[in-house]
Amino acid sequence: MKLFFASIMGALIIFSFSGLTILNNEKNAEIGKVISFSSPKEMVVGEELNYIVKYYLVKLGELRFKVVSKDKANGKNVYSAIVYIDSYNGIPFANLHQTYETKLNTDYYSDFFRGIVKGKDYASYTDYFFNYSKKKMRVKKGKVNPYEVWNDSVATVEKKFQDGLSIFYFARMNTGKKQSQNVPCMVNEKQVFTAVNFYDEVNKIRIDAVNYDIAAVHLDGHTDFVSVFGLTGYFDGWFTNDAAAIPLKANLNVVIGKISVELVSWKRPGWTPPRFN
Repeated sequence: MKLFFASIMGALIIFSFSGLTILNNEKNAEIGKVISFSSPKEMVVGEELNYIVKYYLVKLGELRFKVVSKDKANGKNVYSAIVYIDSYNGIPFANLHQTYETKLNTDYYSDFFRGIVKGKDYASYTDYFFNYSKKKMRVKKGKVNPYEVWNDSVATVEKKFQDGLSIFYFARMNTGKKQSQNVPCMVNEKQVFTAVNFYDEVNKIRIDAVNYDIAAVHLDGHTDFVSVFGLTGYFDGWFTNDAAAIPLKANLNVVIGKISVELVSWKRPGWTPPRFN
């Protein structure tokens, strides 16, 4: 059961509608290069998106995303975002409360990541500091309150990476393009790739929070192995077909069945879900 509820955390990564695949051979060397792009889509400071995670009809918990700030660093935009991941009280064998923070650079790759896991006795943290100009990545792990460092190490990196939250926004900025990408990601201090298929066909999608058909574009993918969160097999999902590119819902497989993630509320100035015509 604990593995299953950890899939809520995995839903955050897969809600970007991407499959994790380790690629280490020379044939895939070009796949991991940084993709710079110009997108009409935009992140908006103060945006808040709330999702319900379900196992069939059972509500397991919530994901709450927020764009916190937009700053300048070396003349480029840097966005800060956060997600709160919480299981509901009364769910058997589960007490999941985690927070992910990210800072995204101009190309929507990660400059910094922090994950905080609240346990029974204390909260632990993992920090990633990316210094791409020096091809270095610093990893710090430890305990919060009282603050304690368990590990502080530096590794060499040859690419720009996504973390477990930044890829959520990277995928949004790329929706509506007919293409497939394998994007470098750092997950549990492992360098992996996320394979994602984007489609440009506009579909009509319904969610419980909106009483009309929404114009949306589709993403999907597949993995043939079990990832660290118990996620495996086919997954798919939909984003609004507009500049906001709001994720609407996703279906994904875990080792004991299927879970779904659906948008239930939002806060974004001037935005309403686009109607399907």
